[in-house]
Amino acid sequence: MAYQQELIKPYNQSEGKRVQVERMFDNIAPTYDRLNHTLSLGIDRLWRNKAIDSLKPFAPQQILDIATGTGDFAILAAQRLNPTHVTGADICDGMLEVAKRKVNQKELEKVISFRHEDCMKLSFADNSFDAVTVAYGVRNFENLEQGLRETLRVLKPGGHLLIVELASPKSFPMKQLFWLYSHLVIPMLGLLFSRDIKAYRYLTDSVMAFPQGEVMEQVLRHCGFQQVNWQRFTFGISTMYLARKREASKEK
Repeated sequence: MAYQQELIKPYNQSEGKRVQVERMFDNIAPTYDRLNHTLSLGIDRLWRNKAIDSLKPFAPQQILDIATGTGDFAILAAQRLNPTHVTGADICDGMLEVAKRKVNQKELEKVISFRHEDCMKLSFADNSFDAVTVAYGVRNFENLEQGLRETLRVLKPGGHLLIVELASPKSFPMKQLFWLYSHLVIPMLGLLFSRDIKAYRYLTDSVMAFPQGEVMEQVLRHCGFQQVNWQRFTFGISTMYLARKREASKEK
């Protein structure tokens, strides 16, 4: 099944989404962190903390952070969950270079490592990780179901998938305010900070097109996940999804 967000691309319709997303993040990597926190007025830090803390009861030791970008979520996982190891995976070398510098500055090299990986075809073995996280990157998947099934494959039985993603509010007046902010303010700030206005128009369009709430819950269940729960943050601007891989069946 094709989803509308798979058709939203940063620059043109002639190239594949993966190629364009990689190029887009290479373009905006140097200013990504500063602009990200500016666009969310710093509230994204609260969203990330709440999301990571939802994994605390499960004490994951081996964590894979897909679409790790500049490494913020991987670093947060290492600091708040105290795992044995966090692997950050991304297709964009420019973002990974920024992430590596941040990890070095925080002296977390023994806990966090990074890999250039395509989430459509991960190189990791089956049943490798206790938890997989995706913070604000799942809407960039070229094929949503294929990417989710790859996360399911590399999760250990009983392991958890944690997704945090932007969403478009549905209720008045936040729906109208978010539309104005996302269509006017975000592209303007994107042009001011990064000179790549198309990247931030893509941000808005991909958020609007991404399946949300109950729809995303059904997508996760369709891809094989169980115990899917989700929670909206800050009037529905961001949503957290927590899902579990089925436990291995026990032989009688």
